[in-house]
Amino acid sequence: MKRTIIWIGALVVGAILGMLGISWLDQLMSFVATIYTRLFQLLAVPTIILAIITTFATFGSKGYGKIFGRTLTYTLLTTFAAAVVGAVLYLLVAPGNLPAEAIAKSGETMDVPELSYYDHIINIIPNNIVRPVFEGNVLSLLLLAFAVGIGLAKLPESANKAVVVKGMLGLQELLFLMIRGLIWTLPLGIVAFSAQLAAQVSAGVVADSIGKYVVVILGGNLIQFFIILPLFLLARGQNPIRVLVKMMPAVLMALFTKSSAGTLPVTMETAEERLGIRKGVSRFVLPICTTINMNGCAAFILVTSLFVMQNGGMPITMGTILLWMVISVVSAVGNAGIPMGCYFLTLSLMSGTGAPVAVLGIILPIYTVIDMIETAVNVWSDSCVATMVNHDTE
Repeated sequence: MKRTIIWIGALVVGAILGMLGISWLDQLMSFVATIYTRLFQLLAVPTIILAIITTFATFGSKGYGKIFGRTLTYTLLTTFAAAVVGAVLYLLVAPGNLPAEAIAKSGETMDVPELSYYDHIINIIPNNIVRPVFEGNVLSLLLLAFAVGIGLAKLPESANKAVVVKGMLGLQELLFLMIRGLIWTLPLGIVAFSAQLAAQVSAGVVADSIGKYVVVILGGNLIQFFIILPLFLLARGQNPIRVLVKMMPAVLMALFTKSSAGTLPVTMETAEERLGIRKGVSRFVLPICTTINMNGCAAFILVTSLFVMQNGGMPITMGTILLWMVISVVSAVGNAGIPMGCYFLTLSLMSGTGAPVAVLGIILPIYTVIDMIETAVNVWSDSCVATMVNHDTE
């Protein structure tokens, strides 16, 4: 509780500093925020690799089928629920079309990436060990970590195996020591993140919204955060208020970094030290959830795709909504937990439909706020899934 109060205090101080509009102070805060983002991204890659490998190597693969099954089930249920909420709000609020001249103007600067699903799958399969580490390719790293971890679990007991496992456990202990040290200094980072955002808002970067569309996106995420996910916890006999209070450091970190993968070190440390999630569950479930459990992204893909297609004159029927609900869930599961990953994924999906992707250029200036809230929802959902899996497998 003390840490949460300190973080909220840092949030308020940062917001005040950012609204002052002092140029050198804004530059300093941006500099500090960038340093913290890079440091957490640095720790995220080895955290993912070592968490999976040591979990399998220490406890063996036996028994993890149930944990993986529960993780996948809760991930799909919560992600589908987010898409349903987005669809219902879209029908109720009914965003109108944008002016044609605004779309045409935005279209001049839109760069549409050409990336098919086949390309996406091929990119997951690593052709060497080093490249995924340098690129921070989370899905490739998970694949490698699973292979190495299961391999170590299947190896017969020997002195060589013991040396490898002990070495990795030692590296993991060192890594968590570094994470705890970085978290101890994080109030300074929170001040910088908050000041940076306040300065952007004051400068009008995220102030020019597009009305009902924004209401649907943000409203859907808030409903998912405060109503849907707590209902999932209550259904499993867990106190959502207690879980949220304990996991608040990770949720706040996600809000500012806009990266589930970058927040993973904080999520794991917070889940184990504050919430009491078993290490065998935390270090298996959370890296997987960081990659596939994207509640906020599913809602964004669905609502934004419908909005873009509507602006292109395509009829939005119930069949279209149901189809894109499925597409949004599947796409969100395969999305990377990086800043703006969901935006570019949606852009790629829309480029193949003939819809006016230039609409995404109009959304871009306000995507900073959308991305922040989506990532916070994603990490909160990861925390809920880990809590439910921990409860189910006790």
